[in-house]
Amino acid sequence: MQIYGKSDIGMMRSCNQDAFDTVVLSDDAVLSIVCDGMGGANAGNIASKVATDTIKNYILRSYSPKMSSSAIENLLRGAVDTANVEVFDMASGNEDYKGMGTTVVVALVVGDTAHILHVGDSRAYLVADEKIEQITRDHSLIQDMLDNGEVTAEQAKLHPKKNIITRAVGILPQVDGEYNQIQFTSGVLLSCTDGLSGMLSADEILQIVLNDKIDEVPDRLIDAANNLHSNDNVTVTVVAR
Repeated sequence: MQIYGKSDIGMMRSCNQDAFDTVVLSDDAVLSIVCDGMGGANAGNIASKVATDTIKNYILRSYSPKMSSSAIENLLRGAVDTANVEVFDMASGNEDYKGMGTTVVVALVVGDTAHILHVGDSRAYLVADEKIEQITRDHSLIQDMLDNGEVTAEQAKLHPKKNIITRAVGILPQVDGEYNQIQFTSGVLLSCTDGLSGMLSADEILQIVLNDKIDEVPDRLIDAANNLHSNDNVTVTVVAR
């Protein structure tokens, strides 16, 4: 397996509130973490960095190659729950950090299986057989409106509330992450913040993944988003096999 990632401040922001990390655990196990922070001043980048580091360290301490799928799900939930407590406690104890939080999408690939836990609207996609599939479901107001038939997909793209998320790490004492498990025998598992998914369609992401060298894909995707004058930070990780 190969794993790569990159984060960029984008075209409009004064600081990067995204954070990510990639870790090779063994020959057949890799870890990707992508977070998109929110909060005033520097609080967003603190939330995303604390969450990323806490999740990584929790998994490095606790992961075992012999874990069952249910044990890996519990591992990811424990990691995100711990990050939630860390960020929430920091926000509760410092007025400058009040209200800070972060999205999370953490992917642990072990053998032919990808285990994904996410909170918020950062996404994971699977590219395989020249097709792209969104694995995660956005925890956002606009996604709820789409599910309820209140807006169309075209209306959602321009809706004034499209950036409001309904779940985040660090906002409440507890957080409910959504878990997905998929077969991953070939292709590319891509995680990203909404700085990418809000600018490029799934098909546009697919074409770049298919037509560029895998180690250049994060750069190419970020360049494509910035060329469209992305007003957000942009972060991408890819796992290829």
